[in-house]
Amino acid sequence: MPLGSTEPRFLSPIEVAEVLSVTERVVLGLLRTGELRGIKIGGRGIWRIEATELEDYIQRQYAVTRRESRTDSEAEQV
Repeated sequence: MPLGSTEPRFLSPIEVAEVLSVTERVVLGLLRTGELRGIKIGGRGIWRIEATELEDYIQRQYAVTRRESRTDSEAEQV
């Protein structure tokens, strides 16, 4: 995101949880497994997720869902 943009570059796990309609605990789990990419900031290891990484995660999940839907449809036809 370019500097000077009105959109924040980084989101907190709570903000990501709100976007995805899940709990903060789910977001922290995704971060720990690397499924959602983020960075730890400071000595206390506060997580931050770049807005573009969240969008990438969402797109990957759409692709997974499409593949699973196709697999389910093919299984039903057998």
